[in-house]
Amino acid sequence: MNALLRISRLIDSLNEHIGQGTYWLVLVAVLVSAGNATSRYALNLSSNAWLEIQWYLFSAIFLLGAAYTLRHNEHVRIDVITGRLSPRTRAWIDVFGTLFFLLPIVLYIFWLSWPMVEDSYLRHEMSTDAGGLVRWPVKILIPIGFFLLALQGFSELIKRIAFLKGLIPDPTEKHEVPAELELAKEADSRP
Repeated sequence: MNALLRISRLIDSLNEHIGQGTYWLVLVAVLVSAGNATSRYALNLSSNAWLEIQWYLFSAIFLLGAAYTLRHNEHVRIDVITGRLSPRTRAWIDVFGTLFFLLPIVLYIFWLSWPMVEDSYLRHEMSTDAGGLVRWPVKILIPIGFFLLALQGFSELIKRIAFLKGLIPDPTEKHEVPAELELAKEADSRP
């Protein structure tokens, strides 16, 4: 189990770094969007490529951020129900959900997306819009994003099983200090 926990930490680290990098894509998307709107309305210059770059960036944020979201246990849940359950019961629900829903669906989408990416790349598929961009770079985000999500699902499965065996504390508990409390501590410690 220790070897699996080491693998889980590596996966967590990988998705943490990718998730942190994805934050920057939000800034890039905002800058591209603002630049596109400014050039369109102030300078009367327009290009579909800039609009498509915005879509590509949104796709990257969504697809590359999904594993990061799962890692931080911030995905959609029915907390009204699960919040009343014991940590062990929630862990069992997560094990069941990961094994029978998350991993099969994610791996199936990963498997189905490869032929589409390969076809797009081999045909040098371009957008049908005038001035549009090549399509395979955005399409390859689909298998990459779902592969990262599958890895994180595997990591979460390892952690839930380790918790159920009593080897680690509850991985769903928030162990971080909220930013507001951290700032308040800093303010109190200043002379």
